[in-house]
Amino acid sequence: MPLPSAPHYEQQYLDLMRTIWTSGDERIDRTGVGTRSILGACLRFSLADDAVPLLTTKRVYWKVAAREMLWFLSGDTNIRELVKQGVHIWTDWPLDAYRRATGEAIDRDGFEARIIADDDFAARWGDLGPVYGAQWVNWPRYEPTGDGLFRRTEKGHNQIADLIAAIRATPGSRRLLFTGWNVAEIANMALPPCHMTYQFQVSDGKLNGLLFQRSCDLGLGFAFNIFGLSMMTRMLAQQCDLEPGDVVWQGGDVHLYLNHADLVQAQLARVPVGAPKLRIKRRPSSIFDYKIEDFEVTDYTPQAHIAAPVAV
Repeated sequence: MPLPSAPHYEQQYLDLMRTIWTSGDERIDRTGVGTRSILGACLRFSLADDAVPLLTTKRVYWKVAAREMLWFLSGDTNIRELVKQGVHIWTDWPLDAYRRATGEAIDRDGFEARIIADDDFAARWGDLGPVYGAQWVNWPRYEPTGDGLFRRTEKGHNQIADLIAAIRATPGSRRLLFTGWNVAEIANMALPPCHMTYQFQVSDGKLNGLLFQRSCDLGLGFAFNIFGLSMMTRMLAQQCDLEPGDVVWQGGDVHLYLNHADLVQAQLARVPVGAPKLRIKRRPSSIFDYKIEDFEVTDYTPQAHIAAPVAV
């Protein structure tokens, strides 16, 4: 008698979605849209044999997630370079701020066109404040001035560079992590970091990666977050001469928006299939030199995209 096959890796995500939608706490959230929410969730995926936990019950535009991750690693905090690449996922926040400040009923395309064309406009309205990339590669440092005061140094702390050095030098350390949660600068960010802390572990020649996400939009955001964690773990492993192991995702407030009912119902009606692969085609000299062309996803045959509104 043949043994039953293991559940598809995506099933744990669908089970979590069903649990939240059927028994989550209904709450009024910051956006005013309302959510169903639970506190605390954990999912684990293997990266063995080039596996990547892309959702198959709907199309995930993985290149958008990859471009965003490379943008984070550049330290940039202005949406200009993203919109030049056709990436719109950060535009809603500065667009909303511009509309509220000026009263102008400009649409997204018009706003992005001005961001690209006008240097001064981009500098004034395209910057998101000290979000992810600023904290990852340029966490503020301060030095004494000699009169009892401190001034910010020109060059900040590069958590990613130090992480790679630590993985190589002290692979048994429990301090192999980086974070975007800089309490002193949260008030100046367009959006406080949701995927806030990444931690890594070397085990038997493999690099395992863990992400703690304080707030997760399970319907829209999770697909990008788990891909980003997988991509980061694979890049770090390559740079440190290790094999990728497992990725572990931990959610704090994990929620579904009440206006995502169609998305939830459509996705839960689908059956996950397939085993996509993520490959890195080149090893650059540092983790800051990867290009979008270096990444390839194969064997990915997702079901149709499911549209849903973003809550700002």
